[in-house]
Amino acid sequence: MSIRVRPLVESDLDEADRIMRLAFGTFVGLEDPLTMWGDADYAHTRWRCDPEGALAAEDNGRLAGSNFAVRWGGVGYFGPLSVRPELWDRKVGQHLLEATIAIFERWGVRHRGLYTFAQSPKHVALYNRYGFWPRFLSAVMQKEIKSPPSPQPHPAQFEKFSALAAGEKAATIAACRELTDSFFAGLDLRREIEAVDRLALGETILARRGSKVAWFAVTHIGRATEAGSGVCFVKFAAARPGARAARYFEQMLEACEALTPGAGAHQLRLSVNFARERAYRIVAARGFRAERIGVVMQSPNEPAYNRPGNYLLDDWR
Repeated sequence: MSIRVRPLVESDLDEADRIMRLAFGTFVGLEDPLTMWGDADYAHTRWRCDPEGALAAEDNGRLAGSNFAVRWGGVGYFGPLSVRPELWDRKVGQHLLEATIAIFERWGVRHRGLYTFAQSPKHVALYNRYGFWPRFLSAVMQKEIKSPPSPQPHPAQFEKFSALAAGEKAATIAACRELTDSFFAGLDLRREIEAVDRLALGETILARRGSKVAWFAVTHIGRATEAGSGVCFVKFAAARPGARAARYFEQMLEACEALTPGAGAHQLRLSVNFARERAYRIVAARGFRAERIGVVMQSPNEPAYNRPGNYLLDDWR
């Protein structure tokens, strides 16, 4: 084999998407691996969000696999990393991983991570070899939402980022960054918020208290996004720390539940790290049930913003 890692370009995306579904569908044992994730889309979406983080592995001129590095300011994660099944155990993934780490170095991210199969010693050992340590389990959870939702005595009030004027959008992104910075210095969701808005992937919703953002949530909605048909997927959400943090978090979940049927979806999906115990307990108490559980691996071996009292949702798949 002669593996060459290069930037993933737009003409690669359909084949990268096919390989990704085939690889993951084969690993989890689907009868038809190409049905993995339905009409949800990771390859096209992540490339269009930030092509600088997209990598291709090539074997004698043929696409062998791909990986996507994502930057949230001072935090970076990667995935899905996929390789054609007939090339498994041929070190293609290692080539992609080494190039991904070089991207993180160039970006200057302070904390790196990934989500992988908790039951796979092979995956855990591979990433451990490159300095990632398995720290916490993380659950992908979902809830069916009635349409219309049951009336609430005090329905959550929220703004839609897409409805703001250009100047308001810039100020709002800065206000969201001020909130996330309180969890981890440099954590910044600007790229995700801008991509959702620019590419019409879903909606970012938020609520303010005075001049500050009390909570915000970045969502993908529907087919050809990371959600899939009928799904509203919370990719990231955070509630301001302090005495009212739990209530703000509840209001955020109420708002996402209200947003879902209004956007033509019937299921709300999110991920919550078990290290954020209080957030997990609220999510579970609202009727969300785990669809799958994986392990979050981190480098360096530190909690970053994964702490019991942090009311925050994120998805590193």
